[in-house]
Amino acid sequence: MQKERKRQSDKMIRYILAFLLLFVGVVLFLVCNICIGSVKISLEDARKCFTGQEVDITVWRILWSVRFPRALAALILGGALALAGYLLQTFFHNPIAGPFVLGISSGAKMVVALVMVYMLGRSIRVSSTAMIFAAFLGAMLSMGFVLLMSRKVNQMSMLIISGVMIGYICSAVTEFVVTFANDAEIVNLHNWSKGSFSGMEWNNVFVMAVVVSVTSVVVFMMSKPLSAYQLGEAYAQNMGVNVRSLRVWMVLLSSLLSACIVAYAGPISFVGVAVPHLVKNLLGTSKPILMIPACFLGGSVFCLFCDLLARTMFAPTELSISTVTAVFGAPIVLWIMAKRRKERGV
Repeated sequence: MQKERKRQSDKMIRYILAFLLLFVGVVLFLVCNICIGSVKISLEDARKCFTGQEVDITVWRILWSVRFPRALAALILGGALALAGYLLQTFFHNPIAGPFVLGISSGAKMVVALVMVYMLGRSIRVSSTAMIFAAFLGAMLSMGFVLLMSRKVNQMSMLIISGVMIGYICSAVTEFVVTFANDAEIVNLHNWSKGSFSGMEWNNVFVMAVVVSVTSVVVFMMSKPLSAYQLGEAYAQNMGVNVRSLRVWMVLLSSLLSACIVAYAGPISFVGVAVPHLVKNLLGTSKPILMIPACFLGGSVFCLFCDLLARTMFAPTELSISTVTAVFGAPIVLWIMAKRRKERGV
């Protein structure tokens, strides 16, 4: 009995330390993203800006018009991306399932690119709502193909390959569209198609914050049925969970999160796969009630860190965010695959 209490106490301490580490990481990298750049902003100047004190107008514009909305976008969308990856991994019972790997991000990117070229080519402004809706349609289209393939193939490896092929097809269509998009108003389309948090505005941040916050709360409220689902569909049904309804909600919510990310930042690779595993190892548990908020914080830390490197590593040249996330995320995916192969004794 005493050993059990000590074990529970050790677990609780580990959870607290893990969340503290993630929270400190978010704050630290948020501050770094605000202060570090081609124009350095001191902590004192940043404090003055936030408290409404008098500060140089150039510093104020850089902070409020460029860096702060961009940093908040990386925080919000990074958390959403990790959460979408966690939902897909739970849905498919596969550790390397994610929006980018399964081609869901590529499908969303394709439809958004088509809508942007069509609308802006006719001098029609594309609203945030329209972009999210277009991305959601693209994400659902790709998800539909993935679900169709999941019924045709038995091996998860074949499902992943199918998702990758879907992603390649959608990316090819997108590149074709971008190549022939000559309108001056869509000069940033090529950069967006590679993944970037640049050019964020406050109205974008507001819309994504609302969409991601509401979706994340709904996902968190699903913690209990998700916990039962992880133990198998038969077990979940015996516990009174409507498995079919739960699976529909998982598809819709993961697609909505993916759509919000792609609509504003383009496709971002490997975050949705790598972060849930890093967080799981940090917590030492896969309980959804802990994993859901931890994944969100972990995704925020990961994307803030990668965006900082993308902006500053070869300044003034800026790397696409996917280039940096792939450098850190791809080795983690390879490690996951090698670990699973070893566990199976293959």
